[in-house]
Amino acid sequence: MKENTFHLVSLGCAKNTVDSDSMAQLLLRDGYSASEDPALADILIVNTCGFIGPSRDESIEVLNELAEEKVEGQLLIAAGCLSQRFSEYVAEKVPNIDGMLGTRRWMDIVSVVKKLRKMRNNYRPEVLYHLPENAKTVGKDEGDVLRANVFGSSAYLKIADGCRRPCAFCSIPLIKGTAVSRPLEDIVEEAEILYENGIRELILIAQDSTDYGHDLGMKDGLAILLEEIVKAVPDMDWIRIMYAYPGYVTDRLIDVMAENPQILPYLDIPLQHASPEMLKRMKRPANMDWVHKTLAKMRERIENLTIRTTFIVGYPGETEEEFQALLDFIEEIRFDRVGAFQFSFEPGTTSEPLGDPVSAAIKEERWERLMEIQQNISLQVNQSYVGKTLDILIEGYDEEQGISIGRSYRDAPEIDGMVFIEGDAEVGEIVPARITGAMAYDLTAVLVEETTA
Repeated sequence: MKENTFHLVSLGCAKNTVDSDSMAQLLLRDGYSASEDPALADILIVNTCGFIGPSRDESIEVLNELAEEKVEGQLLIAAGCLSQRFSEYVAEKVPNIDGMLGTRRWMDIVSVVKKLRKMRNNYRPEVLYHLPENAKTVGKDEGDVLRANVFGSSAYLKIADGCRRPCAFCSIPLIKGTAVSRPLEDIVEEAEILYENGIRELILIAQDSTDYGHDLGMKDGLAILLEEIVKAVPDMDWIRIMYAYPGYVTDRLIDVMAENPQILPYLDIPLQHASPEMLKRMKRPANMDWVHKTLAKMRERIENLTIRTTFIVGYPGETEEEFQALLDFIEEIRFDRVGAFQFSFEPGTTSEPLGDPVSAAIKEERWERLMEIQQNISLQVNQSYVGKTLDILIEGYDEEQGISIGRSYRDAPEIDGMVFIEGDAEVGEIVPARITGAMAYDLTAVLVEETTA
């Protein structure tokens, strides 16, 4: 074990990973060093996820694995979502925990470590709770760190945190608080820094990206932000938007996407369901006429648009007729990408009084039916690209099989498909490839240069 060395595990979504990287930056800046081996670190940090039951279970499992191997002198800190919302649960399940840092004050990691050390030096073994409920997750006290997670030639850039939407099933407002936008000039400056450091793909993330700027008094804040980013980094190859909220994809946003080729024709817009009555019970936008018109408008205005969405099956009270309406909607719209989740009962949300009456067997059966339909649609959509040439961002090379691995504009990291290309292409480059085969999620291709030689 080395003094002033930390081992940090990040769980959950990309937004969490950005916070983890920001904590690491603050620790490194204060003279700490990072270690991939927990046995070599005197500070163990797990940035937990607490969104749904399975993610909470994973967080507790990882914390206990570190706690069981912890030796005298090591500090174990649970940070992030699970700590913010279920601190007593964490303390009960992880007896060797030393400190808890809420997701709203990740920027206090250095001071928390120092307080813990002082407590231990004074023989005070109690758990340190640093969980201010009213603190904002972003702002001037972020510690002047880059609010991004860089992986390869891509980077997630956080533009806001928290959420003010009333979705009945969601615990994010309980964990993160209301929506708080980062200053536009800070985001633009960070986009410039990322570009200067070789980033080819900039991915804008927030709990609700289309709500960006609302708390700053901005109208069409996301569209304005995109315009400013394009001005600042006109040579950024790809700019990708994640997590758009139904009803807030404005005409100006559509125009900005259509008129700027750097902004990828890709939009992730979680709709959650298609039955108006079900959406009302979910406290989600229920105007399906808007959905149909907006999706049609986007496809008309934005060439080669890829649309990804997310649905929940088995929400309390979901009837077979309502579920069938969802299936009919999926077959009608023919989304490029769909993620489906079985309803997870979350205490404290406004859906809590509804309980969890849909059986696990029905949830599973409905999920399987939905995914079977969507897999057929995805396969057919993918097959329509065979013979076409797409630009592919190369992320790796499999020496054993002799193939390069990358993503097209249609593929967001971690959640969408991959493109497998015969031959060796340079990692980090964007290369043209002709699509030769299609599967439900992935494509195969050959480099254009090889086919024209």
